[in-house]
Amino acid sequence: MPRKRATIREVARATGLSPAAVSYALRGMQVSEETMERVRAAAAELGYEADPIARALASGRTGMIGLLCGSLEDLWQQSLAVGISRGLREKDRYALILDAVGDPERERVLAQQLRDQRVDGLIVQPVDPAAPFWAELCESLPVVAIGDALAGTAGEVVFDNRRGVTLALEHLAGLGHRRVAVLTPTQASTPDRPADVHVLAEADRLGLDIEVVSAPHDLAAATSAAHEILSTSRPGAVFCFADSIAYGVYAAAKELGLSIPGDVSVMGYDDHPMSGLLTPGLTTVDWDIDGIVRAAVRLIAAAADGGTRRRRVVQEPTLRERGSVAQAPPAPRPARR
Repeated sequence: MPRKRATIREVARATGLSPAAVSYALRGMQVSEETMERVRAAAAELGYEADPIARALASGRTGMIGLLCGSLEDLWQQSLAVGISRGLREKDRYALILDAVGDPERERVLAQQLRDQRVDGLIVQPVDPAAPFWAELCESLPVVAIGDALAGTAGEVVFDNRRGVTLALEHLAGLGHRRVAVLTPTQASTPDRPADVHVLAEADRLGLDIEVVSAPHDLAAATSAAHEILSTSRPGAVFCFADSIAYGVYAAAKELGLSIPGDVSVMGYDDHPMSGLLTPGLTTVDWDIDGIVRAAVRLIAAAADGGTRRRRVVQEPTLRERGSVAQAPPAPRPARR
């Protein structure tokens, strides 16, 4: 027969404390370190496990943090979700992970569902940071945004996209590239994202001929978009706002019999671990995913515990040079008359 679950009163009798004092000790509150260790040892010996429903009713907290990903087709966002869920578990919280599949309307519905399910907080990498519903949501729920800023959040881990875009385009321009295709997951329904705005401004400053094309994160769709670009206007370089999209460029180049970087140079934007395993390795922008995870978990834990101080962490990029970008061939000289 399964052993009956021990109660908090049994732990109290074993330690000679009141049930309230045992409850505080198990939560690490208002007791000495010695008492906390004694209570937890007794609870472990008796097989006591806190009833999550009772704990939620007593505290008004569920222990659940919503994690709303823009698109889990993006391998970098998969890694981010794994890191955040593990980081939350270390803080005795659980992640409820949902995928907006790059759809702004789905993102809105899922964010509101998470609020209605009474999660203690929400971490989001928004598909549409300009959507008006975020301000209302942030009034009723602690929200931490990753990547792009949102109005009214409890905290945000934003990327210095201006610096990241500058690093990438200056690297290409310095190697003589002038015609660059930019593949971005941004859709027509979510315009004016900071990275896309910066790429146009920097291209103008550097004198680059830029063509911006929308490309989803999933490999088949990214390959299709890259195939169209490489088989028509053939730029000298392709800059992708996600390494997952860059993998589609590799696949399309192979289909077309093009070499990287001999026929076309390719750059990514988030340094997924797989990028170093490609042949040639993908030159990309590294945003320090471990640092992002630590900051996001720290901010949402503080906000869920009732902290009111809003914090903003700016993530700085570094350029990770590998073999996918080469010197552009010299422009052909005009024919003599």
